[in-house]
Amino acid sequence: MVDAIGWLFASILTAFANAFHAITHPGEWLAWLPYINRPMPTPEVKESLMRFIYYGASREFFFVLLVLFLILTAIGLWRRPVMWAYVRGLEWFANTIGRAVAWVGLIMVIQQIVIVFLQRIFRVAQIEFGAFGIGFTKDLSWWSEELKLYNAMIVALCVTYTFVQGGHVRVDLVYSNVSYRWKKAIDMIGSLVFMVPVAALTWLFAWFFFWRVMVVPNTSASDGLDKLLLKARAVRWNIETIGFSPNGFDAYFLFKLLILSFVALTFLHALAFFWRSFLEFVEGPESDGKYLDRDTLGEGEEAYEGTH
Repeated sequence: MVDAIGWLFASILTAFANAFHAITHPGEWLAWLPYINRPMPTPEVKESLMRFIYYGASREFFFVLLVLFLILTAIGLWRRPVMWAYVRGLEWFANTIGRAVAWVGLIMVIQQIVIVFLQRIFRVAQIEFGAFGIGFTKDLSWWSEELKLYNAMIVALCVTYTFVQGGHVRVDLVYSNVSYRWKKAIDMIGSLVFMVPVAALTWLFAWFFFWRVMVVPNTSASDGLDKLLLKARAVRWNIETIGFSPNGFDAYFLFKLLILSFVALTFLHALAFFWRSFLEFVEGPESDGKYLDRDTLGEGEEAYEGTH
């Protein structure tokens, strides 16, 4: 027990040094950025990519985030309006992304209609866009398979928007029968004990799942930094471009990127939900839903609120 506590405090203290070093030495882990999908010219550039891959889902990165959370929470406890600013900012971020991505549903419907008309009525095999001498031509099967990406965008990027709007299905066996403060305590515990650990664990596997379709040799969650630096000697880009059909959609790595986006948004909103629940717990029922920006169907539609 003593060893575990010592390890925890040592990791927290080390997080300050790790964060300072990462900020002051960006070239050690970001030198690969100018060479995305281009040959990396030097061993140092290749090693920077491997450091980025390792630290992106490492224990060190987790403790940097933990320390940042503790600092922000301490500042919020000292100045409660600052904590409300965290909540409002993160909820605004979730709502903005969700409301913007929701329009993808309309684009998806229009694109499907266009595909059907071009394929069944006009017997067109391709769709081409061009401007300023630059053209983009793809087979109709490519555009048809791309519709799955729109579905994935709505699911992955609207998850926290739906949470803010209260649209997720909840199984309520105890929650409705306890007092207001107990509800907020359950929300706080749920955000830290369930949302954050699940998001962190999912990120760990999704991070390496993403990089396995971006570079070779393959990376793994079990690889240490030393092993990845050894692999850096042979690392090269190998971005996944294999479709389900010969002329089908060939950017399936974007689905892996959406998984990471989904987990990151969930992690951020878990923190926002914890801070909101804490503030509502401390300030009492009069603060319930304070600053909460939820969509409405409009005046005269109150009977339908909560049913969509």
